[in-house]
Amino acid sequence: MPELTEDVTFRDEDWYGEELTDRHFVGCEFFRVDLTEALSRGAVFTGCTFGNVAFNASRHVDSAFTRCVFRRCNFFEAEFTGCKMVGSTFTECDLRPLTVDGGDWSFAALPGADLRGVRLTGVRMREVDLTRANLTGATVTSVDLSGAQLTNVRLGGADLRGSDLTALDPTVVERAGAIIDVEQAVVVAQLLGFRIG
Repeated sequence: MPELTEDVTFRDEDWYGEELTDRHFVGCEFFRVDLTEALSRGAVFTGCTFGNVAFNASRHVDSAFTRCVFRRCNFFEAEFTGCKMVGSTFTECDLRPLTVDGGDWSFAALPGADLRGVRLTGVRMREVDLTRANLTGATVTSVDLSGAQLTNVRLGGADLRGSDLTALDPTVVERAGAIIDVEQAVVVAQLLGFRIG
């Protein structure tokens, strides 16, 4: 059974290089905690709050951060593999460069996020809020963006191949130089009102 920690507040703690394996945190608060180069594997954070937490160069494998709040956290070179971020909110976070491979980030809120050059591959991001987010030069391949909020998102030079773009309104995004595949081109043409003959 995972080790359970409930309703605990952690402040100004040094967890540099910590290994969090099969831990379960519920309703906990983390303020100014240093998780640089930490590794979480199978860890679960439910309804937790992270404020000014350093996730720099941390790695997370098959972990879950559901309905969590991240404020002014630093994710420099953080990696998430097969992780769940369902319903989590990111505010004033430094998210570059970030690597996400697989997992489920559905219903996550990243409005206005600076995601230039990040790598998002094979991740489910249904109904994610990316309003005004900057994905210039990002890799967003094979990502499920169905139902996503993409108003005024910046996609210049982004690689979007294989991703679900059915929620995209091409007229309200920056898209110069974005890369899509043939099937996506048909979807975008239909979204613009063209009939494919």
